Amino acid sequence: MTMKHDAVTVERFYTDQSGALGLKLIAGAGGLKRVIHEPTINRPGLVLTGFTRYFAHKRIQVIGNAEAFYLKSLPEPQRLLRYREFLRHRLPCIVFSRGLRPDKIFLPIAEAANVPIFQCPLITMKFINLATLALEMMFAPRGTEMGSMVDILGVGVLIRGESGIGKSESVLALLERGYSLVSDDVTRVTLVDGRHIIGTSPELTREHMEVRGLGIIHVAAMFGIRSVRLDKRLDLVVTLKPWEAVPDVDRVGMEQKTVEILGVDIPHFIIPVRPGRDLARLIEVAALHTKLKASGRNPAKEMNDRLLAQMVGTPRL
Repeated sequence: MTMKHDAVTVERFYTDQSGALGLKLIAGAGGLKRVIHEPTINRPGLVLTGFTRYFAHKRIQVIGNAEAFYLKSLPEPQRLLRYREFLRHRLPCIVFSRGLRPDKIFLPIAEAANVPIFQCPLITMKFINLATLALEMMFAPRGTEMGSMVDILGVGVLIRGESGIGKSESVLALLERGYSLVSDDVTRVTLVDGRHIIGTSPELTREHMEVRGLGIIHVAAMFGIRSVRLDKRLDLVVTLKPWEAVPDVDRVGMEQKTVEILGVDIPHFIIPVRPGRDLARLIEVAALHTKLKASGRNPAKEMNDRLLAQMVGTPRL
């Protein structure tokens, strides 16, 4: 797996979120390459009064009604001084919420400092909430896993294995049973909230599968729109291996094996492959077994407890 964390620039934030947030660039286009260092939003209230000791200047700055009306209350010379002090810091960008427009003396200073200035129609708190969620996703650790991902009754399953082992055939059989494809062959993974892994498909191959001997197929067109989904939380990893490559087959399953992805331990099953085995059915049962264990049931432990109870109750000869 490869893991990366691309720099989040103002330009990337604007390109990705301008539609959802209604952002309009009104000044400072020369500073779009500036980096946003922290995934949150700052209201510069006290900074505009002249107190800059604890200024979170590495964040996107938002100007709402309170800040705008306070600045308008200042005499122009004092307002000019506060603007210069504010823009002296290397800010990523400034967003005026509620459709507010900065006054005429602010924009030239921002333009000269190459600080991007945006206008947004949303109320301040709504912009802060939506922008923070967007930034958290943009800052989230990301990686790439080689394998196909399927949603089986709400369980996100990543199916891995060497080329030709039967991954595509297994996925096709699962789609025929009414389950949904998330990604074929290559799965993008993102760590969310520090504990959940979200899998999705590269945009180029989304809704498509490569089937050896048949070529590229369009999954939604063949199996219906319910057969694909954009993303899914990863709950289980299944690795398909040749029978001879798994000398010690787990017959009981007392200990749950895991595999680490982006620092999170994900339940892991290794399924030995040989002719005649219904791999799709085994993957389906593995997903249902994982779902059962998540609800608090552990069949292997229950059986072990029953055996121990029977052994204790059996008189020795």
